[in-house]
Amino acid sequence: MPVQAGAVIFVVLIFIGLIIFLSFVPLGLWFTALFSGVHIGLFNLVGMRLRRVPPRLIVRQIITARKAGLKITTNDLETHYLAAGGNRAAEDHVTQVVNAMISADKAGISLDFKNATAIDLAGRDVFEAVQMSVKPKIITTPKIAAVAKDGIQLTAIARVTVRAKIERLVGGAGEDTIIARVGEGIVTTIGSAESHKNVLENPDSISKTVLSKGLDNGTAFEILSIDIADVDVGDNIGAKLQAAQAEADKKIAQAKAESRRAMAVAQEQEMKAQAQAMRAKVIAAEAEVPQALAHALREGKLGVMDYYHMKNVLADTEMRQAISDSGKADVQQREQLR
Repeated sequence: MPVQAGAVIFVVLIFIGLIIFLSFVPLGLWFTALFSGVHIGLFNLVGMRLRRVPPRLIVRQIITARKAGLKITTNDLETHYLAAGGNRAAEDHVTQVVNAMISADKAGISLDFKNATAIDLAGRDVFEAVQMSVKPKIITTPKIAAVAKDGIQLTAIARVTVRAKIERLVGGAGEDTIIARVGEGIVTTIGSAESHKNVLENPDSISKTVLSKGLDNGTAFEILSIDIADVDVGDNIGAKLQAAQAEADKKIAQAKAESRRAMAVAQEQEMKAQAQAMRAKVIAAEAEVPQALAHALREGKLGVMDYYHMKNVLADTEMRQAISDSGKADVQQREQLR
């Protein structure tokens, strides 16, 4: 009985050890790679586990690459997996690189593993870039408003057909730069037109002018065509600006007129004050006349008859003035009755 119990324990230990060995050593993957024509050492698979690299990912992708005729080593895939972060997201990076290289090879596009990983690590979707190299992408710009020389605003929408340039993906500008440059070209072209009617009659002149500017320089794309999808007439900006300028000129003129009126009122008040001052001086001078007459009488420089003669002259003058004022009043009354 003790011998049988020991044999059972020995078998159990062997079974447990076998389970641990198979769970740690990917023997199934080794057979899969072997029968797929890919020779990967068993210890190499164990080393992947120790380096925290998923062997299943590497074996699956190396088999896919070899079946497609690509010369990629397991060391290349492990290096890119670890460079991409060594996590679950890094698995997608490895898969995209392999798929991109297969697509590029089938399409006759030159793309080696080094450039593919550089594009991937730069933050661009290398598989999508290869697809754009084979099948161009259409970028639709937002509505772009510009004003022609006649003051009429036009809004245009352009569709830009671009093709990715693999060799310029690293360091090249993206789609936002293409949209910004095309928008700038549209604004410049419309703004240089003498009349908005010229643009409406020949909208292709916009695309030809913009396309000739070489807007894809320094970008990751090659512009194949620029098509104007829609051109609409907007507001009469020139008329609005003229109206606004006229209103501003009107307010300036009103302000200047008000300033002149205020100066005139101030000058009138000043003249009235001067007139009052002069009247005061006249009254003061007239007040001195009786004293001067009395002094002349006392000194004998003025006789009594001379004094009476002067009084008669003054009375005659006042009478003539009264008659004149009465005549003027009668004339004004007659004019009012008419």
